[in-house]
Amino acid sequence: MINEVREYYDKAAEAEWNRLNNPYSRIEYNSTVYLIEKYFPKTGHIIDIGSGPGRYSLELLKKGYKVSLLDISNNELEIAKRKIEEFNLRSEDYYCKSALELDFLPDEAFDGVLVMGPLYHIHCQKDRQKVLKDAYRILKKNGTALISYINTWGALRASVSEFPESFQNIEHFQRYIEGDLKFSAEESFTVTYFATPPLVLEEIREVGLKIISYAGAESFLSGLGTQVNNLYRYMPDVYENYLKSAAEYCELPQYRDATEHLHVIVKKE
Repeated sequence: MINEVREYYDKAAEAEWNRLNNPYSRIEYNSTVYLIEKYFPKTGHIIDIGSGPGRYSLELLKKGYKVSLLDISNNELEIAKRKIEEFNLRSEDYYCKSALELDFLPDEAFDGVLVMGPLYHIHCQKDRQKVLKDAYRILKKNGTALISYINTWGALRASVSEFPESFQNIEHFQRYIEGDLKFSAEESFTVTYFATPPLVLEEIREVGLKIISYAGAESFLSGLGTQVNNLYRYMPDVYENYLKSAAEYCELPQYRDATEHLHVIVKKE
């Protein structure tokens, strides 16, 4: 399973860098940065677990944080290093490892932790909890983490435009409502795991992390990719207003449970 995920991201490394440039994915990016600015300490050492090509690491470095990157794909890390150096910045470390291989990291070493991506791909709850327990272990007391999952309720909404063919069997609707979905590489873009917000929150609480807030990365624009792209093309000034407001409203309960990406903000007490 790990090898399938690594192979996918090695092949998609450049596309992963470009993904957050498209008008719809910029919503996810802006909401994530908004949450980091709102909840993370203003200084310190952050580890980006599942860093990909380093979009968030680069932003953190620009803000003056110390940053270490860890990713399963060496190709992703090579892009991250190149992009960071283009800005004359320097990360602390680059670790090419799976999120299940965090034992080498010392206890209470980081002021903040990002776990954005790894839990999208881990079927076994015991393994997901190992990642969460390690995030707890490596956080300093009062440290903050942002933990992300793919949300089945939001995926169901997005499926109308992205993968409606999956619902030729009407029973699949109930599966998405219940969550805890495990897909093979043949069924999804690679090996993936989708869960509902209640399942996610319970899983995180079980390891002792205190939930401060949670948000839907796509906010009130979830599932509206075509409309957002049209807005960007024909009304760019209005698009920017939507982009800003979507980030500011991403924690509102009427939106956060129905977006594709669920961001949970936690602290170690």
